[in-house]
Amino acid sequence: MTAGLVDRFREHVARARLLPEPGTALVAVSGGPDSVALLDLLDHVALELGLTLVVAHADHGMQADSRTVGQAVRDLAARFVLPFESVELRLGPGASETVARRARYRWLREVQRTRGARYLVTAHQRDDQVETILWRALKGSGMAGLAGIPARGQGGLVRPLLPFSKTELVAYAAARDLPVHDDPANRDPRHARSWLRAVLLPQLMERFGETVGRDLLRLGRHARADRRGWDRVLQLLPELALRVTSNGVDVARGPLVGYDPAVSRALLAAAARQAGLVLGPEKARRVLGLGAGGSGRRVELGAGWVAEAEFDRLRIHRPREVAPQLLAEPGERGEAVFGEFVVRWEAAAVPEQAALERTGWSTWIGGDEASWELRTPRAGDRMVPLGGVGNRTVRRLLMEARVPRGARQSYPVIARGETILWVPGVCRSAADLPVPGTQGLRLDVIEHGRPAADGRQESRPGGV
Repeated sequence: MTAGLVDRFREHVARARLLPEPGTALVAVSGGPDSVALLDLLDHVALELGLTLVVAHADHGMQADSRTVGQAVRDLAARFVLPFESVELRLGPGASETVARRARYRWLREVQRTRGARYLVTAHQRDDQVETILWRALKGSGMAGLAGIPARGQGGLVRPLLPFSKTELVAYAAARDLPVHDDPANRDPRHARSWLRAVLLPQLMERFGETVGRDLLRLGRHARADRRGWDRVLQLLPELALRVTSNGVDVARGPLVGYDPAVSRALLAAAARQAGLVLGPEKARRVLGLGAGGSGRRVELGAGWVAEAEFDRLRIHRPREVAPQLLAEPGERGEAVFGEFVVRWEAAAVPEQAALERTGWSTWIGGDEASWELRTPRAGDRMVPLGGVGNRTVRRLLMEARVPRGARQSYPVIARGETILWVPGVCRSAADLPVPGTQGLRLDVIEHGRPAADGRQESRPGGV
């Protein structure tokens, strides 16, 4: 029985290309039979897939015996000779499922980052999928919600157990003599999902038969097919000029608002999915409302996501935090992430044909290479444009370059004291021009996380 499940697991992972590249896989193990079986199955295929497994356990502090469970998972990791990460979240017995899930994932993502893990693997299985689809149907979700739990998510999230039922995973763990913990919270009707699992689904099966689970899974498949169809339609409408960036997505709002509203909302939801956001019908309606208004209007979407009307574009994104000044002592060579951008610099002899385009993304500056700074715009910043006449405000230059209002306050500026030398992609000043053959500093600014065709990072005006 166990060999058969291992073979099915191996075939499913290969067919769905869930773990296609070698690397570190952080495995979330609660101590229940699902996650314990997942760890054992992954251990069977890790070598052939080139995976290095790391066990991660979050003690929510919601049950009296939670530390005992944590020790059992630690012992299990030692049995597999695997690294172990754990945390005590101390949420207390009154914490909700939602609070626990958010706290757990925040910690898992942090461990994934510090470990440099390519994958975060969780033990969601077929019964979880049935419950999720039913729960979302009861909550009035749109088609994207009814599609259920995806096998892959943002940031390397992988759920390889979705084709397998809890019954067979419990049997597998028992046959393999794996220590498991039965969490009583999973049957506690005070929690909505537990009530659905322990009360509602059994009643539905008693009334309508054992096919209820299969019928709900079929509903999920229909919803996923519908979602794939709209994703394809989105690609077949060049007038929308879809652009996916490292932290969001944007489309041409004129054509979008010209469609039937139902079509527009479906396309908007499909565009949001490109950025990793599930946009429900009500929020899609609110975002679409920005399309007919003036530039600069915005809608908060929760979890850090924002929708904005930016000139002729409609943008959905999650803004990054930007330090007001990253480089007090830049040095002769270096690189820094600055919000949407990566800034690179290197001191060298200025060539005869030094790049000095007024609106370029590379430039040279003369003078002392250690006396410049990278910062955000400040009130009153002004500059004399290269080849231009008169003093211009940086604020006006950013606006004329169609940099979105929400991005202007975090846009990179290169300055020397009070003198603005360069606003990348917008304007090079006439100050501190380099003299060919002398020592100068080359600066390149590129958009963070967006590879270009030549292997470098792609840059675009306004970082969008």
